[in-house]
Amino acid sequence: MRIVLLFVAGLISMGTQAQGMEKAKIDKLADAYFLSGIEKLKDFLRLPNYGGNPDNIDLNVKWCLEEFQSLGFHTQLLTQEGVKHVFASRTYNENSPTILFYLQMDGQPVDFSEWFQESPYVPVLKECSGDKCTPLPWEALTASFDPNWKLFARSASDSKGPAVAFIQSLRILQDNGIPSEVNIKVIMDFQEELGSPKLSALVKSNRELFAADAMLIMDGTRPPGNLPTLTFGARGIATLRLTAYGAKKNLHSGQYGNYAPNPVFDLARILASMKDAEGKVLVKGFYDGVALSEATKTIINAVPENKEELLNNLGIAAAEKIGATYQEALQYPSLNVRGLNAGWVGNEVRTIIPSKAIAEIDMRLVTETPAKRQIQLVRNHIEALGYHILDHPPTPEERASYSKLIRMDSRIGSLPFKTAIDSPLGAWLGRSMKHVFGEGNYVRMQATGGSQPIAPFISTLGIPALSVRIPNPDNSIHAPNENLRLGNFHEGLKMCLSILTQKYE
Repeated sequence: MRIVLLFVAGLISMGTQAQGMEKAKIDKLADAYFLSGIEKLKDFLRLPNYGGNPDNIDLNVKWCLEEFQSLGFHTQLLTQEGVKHVFASRTYNENSPTILFYLQMDGQPVDFSEWFQESPYVPVLKECSGDKCTPLPWEALTASFDPNWKLFARSASDSKGPAVAFIQSLRILQDNGIPSEVNIKVIMDFQEELGSPKLSALVKSNRELFAADAMLIMDGTRPPGNLPTLTFGARGIATLRLTAYGAKKNLHSGQYGNYAPNPVFDLARILASMKDAEGKVLVKGFYDGVALSEATKTIINAVPENKEELLNNLGIAAAEKIGATYQEALQYPSLNVRGLNAGWVGNEVRTIIPSKAIAEIDMRLVTETPAKRQIQLVRNHIEALGYHILDHPPTPEERASYSKLIRMDSRIGSLPFKTAIDSPLGAWLGRSMKHVFGEGNYVRMQATGGSQPIAPFISTLGIPALSVRIPNPDNSIHAPNENLRLGNFHEGLKMCLSILTQKYE
């Protein structure tokens, strides 16, 4: 299927009605500005954006300042303990509510060798069939395009694509003399992938500047089914590093095998003790406080889900037994081993007993399971197995005193948040989605599986928050060959236009 864009010569100013701009006008404007929106996104994606590189941040900060200034916004560069953020604001009507928009502008690091293109920062248009994708010339993208074509680049989906869909919608309103029905504030984060380390302090020190009636997060992936999505919460995250110790140096496995303990087995026993064969976390108290009522299950399971298709897409035979559905599973805290290190593998493998073994763990949190509690529960679990826990490398005296040594380091990242689906914010956005897509053609999710640094805004400003989901579920965010489906960007323009021209009542 191909979409034919309806370009309108000399678009006239289009006013809004009490219940928002007419759907037909939204469709025409999204069509008319789609190609220029893609060009803007390509331009932005060419800027490397790893948050740990100050030069990358400066490039992206400059782009954002210039873009919002060109839209008639007042802009400010906010620096918190050396970390830069961009703030932009525009008042359309003193009597209208104010919405604070959160835009993530940084991306994950890249391994150039794993990308099937010249560079992750040189956007490529591709046509995909299953896992096979064929590059297309950009000249192929005209007024008639296939919505299933994809744009490949780092941050295409997470989250420059959604950010540009929002920015391009603001451009549409300005070009056509259409006022937004809400006043707009925007905070741009350039270290989200690093855990937004200074964002909480920034919000606390700029409480009045950020004051708003509600917050919208232009970030996050849609669930399987790829319908326009509103997400009313996100899980938080805490990370652990477990380091098990053997001898003080690597040893020859022939000379010391059967004598010197291998810390890999200690680490393996600890990890195996944390989950059963069906995926349930065995750490005592890990799920305490989480209870899904039948009413809640009815709401969250309204999200379309094809179990067999999902299993097939993931390439697994069965799901873990946490919740009866994918959506229910997202309402519980999780414990994941995200990386292991000990010795060498592949062509570098050698016959040694490693001196240490490391496991990197992430725990996704829900509002009922605070980070400090979950970290302490894991500590209690490991101590109950007989291990002496350190927060530093073992001293010679500690090595001599304890046969079961492990170091545990922890870090608390984003906190979980949850907004009621039947809240005024949810009702406003529900009307916006229904207006442009029709009843049953959009999704309301109680929570997403990922994490977002939004809790500081909610706790400090006392406002509800909600995530507007634009990217396709098969977008490979954080991984090589991240992509954004063109049809999703096109829908993103419609989502933003409908939201911005719908009265918040």
